[in-house]
Amino acid sequence: MEKGSISIYFVQSALEPVIERGLDADALLIDAGISPGLLQSPQGRVTAQNFSALWLGVARVLDDELFGQDSRRMKVGSFAMLCQILIHCDTLKSALQRMTRFFNLILDDFHCSLDIGARHAWLTIRETPGPKAPRVFGYETLLMLQHGLACWLIGRRIPILAAAFAYPEPSRSAEYHLMYSENLRFNDSATSLEFDRSYLELPVIQNERTVKEFVRVAPANIVLKYKNSSGLAAQIRRRLRTAARSDWPDFNTFAASLHMTASTLRRRLDDEGQSFQDIKDQLRRDMAIDSLCHTAKSMTDIAEELGFAEASAFQRAFKKWTGSSPGEYRQRMHKH
Repeated sequence: MEKGSISIYFVQSALEPVIERGLDADALLIDAGISPGLLQSPQGRVTAQNFSALWLGVARVLDDELFGQDSRRMKVGSFAMLCQILIHCDTLKSALQRMTRFFNLILDDFHCSLDIGARHAWLTIRETPGPKAPRVFGYETLLMLQHGLACWLIGRRIPILAAAFAYPEPSRSAEYHLMYSENLRFNDSATSLEFDRSYLELPVIQNERTVKEFVRVAPANIVLKYKNSSGLAAQIRRRLRTAARSDWPDFNTFAASLHMTASTLRRRLDDEGQSFQDIKDQLRRDMAIDSLCHTAKSMTDIAEELGFAEASAFQRAFKKWTGSSPGEYRQRMHKH
């Protein structure tokens, strides 16, 4: 799985039902390798590995794989049972129809459907009328589970053409471009992911053997693995990751390596709401967070690996990205 990072807002959202029930949120954070102090950093981020561990911890203490986001619990083991059911479908279409029926059986506040048009199809989630309106995090978690499952069933990522949300744009919406699509709509009549209808005819390729491994490492295998990876920004990120930081080319050289003019590359990145510098900064940030959390490397060594001429330049950049210095960040992560 790519070593990306997750906004602290998702950590806070996952913990809300734990705190509301008076349970020990700090213990869950520490068990997941996340310092409770990091919650005080609005720009803080955690590794996908740490977030996945927290996901499992919260699900365990609540006995709810949807984090208390529905009036009825999605008991631990529900996701594994769903996976077992879906591998016996012939096509993605029949699997998604079965998946939506499954969710509608076990949840009260959300109604899921697969809507099919002439060229496009939609995984749609609507609010079921009732006294308790679903939280945004409930929609986010359901979408992550449903899209991740759909991609896994056919063994490839299903590009999302557009994503609509039945709620106002949240503060963490910048994450949505990586999670879903560049084409986002908010305050819509329903929450939905739109994709090409042709994917529905693809065969389900998973079986009894592969489902065991998939369930064993879930949810780490869907938190980032099936994020939006078809865009130009994602392609650039992958190319940069494989090169030594000292070998990262300048913008014009990189454009030429893609057989584009600099103006064409700039325009296409603008269309995705990105810039070359943004991509490099996000990649350096995620790699720095991974090193600070999971290695004992010195600041000088990390700075050098990330292509900074000196540690002080790395420290200034990291504080700009996350709101804290690398030393403070590492201290918070390891301060139990």
